Amino acid sequence: MNSRTEQRIALISVHGDPAVEIGKEEAGGQNVYVRQVGEALAKLGWQVEMFTRKVSVEQQTIVQHSPNCRTIRLEAGAVEFVPRDNLFGYLPEFVDNFLKFQQENGFVYPLVHTNYWLSSWVGMQLKEIQGSQQVHTYHSLGAVKYNTIDTIPLIASTRLAVEKQVLETAKRIVATSPQEKEHMRSLVSTKGSIDIIPCGTDITQFGCIDRQAARALLGIDPEAKLVLYVGRFDPRKGIETLVRAVGESQFRGSEKLQLIIGGGSRPGHSDGMERDRIENIVAELGMNDFTTLPGRLSQEILPYYYAAADVCVVPSHYEPFGLVAIEAMASKTPVVASDVGGLQFTVVPEKTGLLAAPQDVAAFSCAIDRILANPQWRDELGQAARKRVETKFSWEGVASQLAQLYTKLLQEKPKDKNQESPEGIPREAILAS
Repeated sequence: MNSRTEQRIALISVHGDPAVEIGKEEAGGQNVYVRQVGEALAKLGWQVEMFTRKVSVEQQTIVQHSPNCRTIRLEAGAVEFVPRDNLFGYLPEFVDNFLKFQQENGFVYPLVHTNYWLSSWVGMQLKEIQGSQQVHTYHSLGAVKYNTIDTIPLIASTRLAVEKQVLETAKRIVATSPQEKEHMRSLVSTKGSIDIIPCGTDITQFGCIDRQAARALLGIDPEAKLVLYVGRFDPRKGIETLVRAVGESQFRGSEKLQLIIGGGSRPGHSDGMERDRIENIVAELGMNDFTTLPGRLSQEILPYYYAAADVCVVPSHYEPFGLVAIEAMASKTPVVASDVGGLQFTVVPEKTGLLAAPQDVAAFSCAIDRILANPQWRDELGQAARKRVETKFSWEGVASQLAQLYTKLLQEKPKDKNQESPEGIPREAILAS
């Protein structure tokens, strides 16, 4: 194997397109993670190909991000958007087109880094077919997710089986926080090798503007008590908790209180129903006069919103990591977040922000008010938050840790792949279904 091949890495993200505009359909933390990791690895000298599923005939098949980094969109089923819970049956075609791409280009990826459970199945097939080593990042655990929702999808049993299989058979699992690792061990399997490598953020993109300059640019009152949410519209993101918490704020009735709920895709897309539901709650609570829903915030404007806010709230029912929290922290804005998952790792209570029990309206309201009521403490929290991100959560640092892991694995002598053949959901079973 020549050095050029050894330095070639495939990042597989079937449903999370790294080249799509963040905030659009199915675009969230996973897309950011894969794109940023890919570009940072490329700067370290790796040849990075990021594979995703093509969802529109208008999309380019190949998007070149930098000389060593590109996104490759493979066909799997009809070239149209399909919700992630309905994608499993298309994965064999994705694998076939991945193998075809390799054959046409005259190389085989010795290592693949898969993202989310759908991609993990693809990676396990590549391991069986050609002996590729697999590194996997979950981004979300079915065993955790299904404890937080009322309606369990039909795909749930398949997902849980695949997530157990990849934990037990991948060369390495990358957990993004100690809390996520603990959940893997307690809820999925005691087998398998897990390393903790956090997500990152662009510390040059965020934190480049101060609060008053950001407010001037956005047309926000310099004296406003500004509470910010950024993210998708999804019931599990806990936006209702935030709205009701702000509705109970001691600052309600003051002309200075403002709530901005940023994010979401275009009307008619899958998060439209949740956005409508949240808008109805805002109206019912009489909060229309101080609540704004600006829609999707571009990566160019997003740093200004973070900087303008007094506090950024991440009220998710669960987050394995929580990129929004560290983006806000990088912007010197304190965070009030749910006391769950990776948010317990990123946010240090009383130092960089506050944690509150998920779905606890009174607890969130109290935490938000504590920060709004004390501008000096707000600024101290913000400074400490920025320092924590610089120390622990830069993309360069994340990519460096991943590169060390890849290099170590590629230098190991490969085992007989048949010795590790897992009992799981075979390709033939999917093709027959």
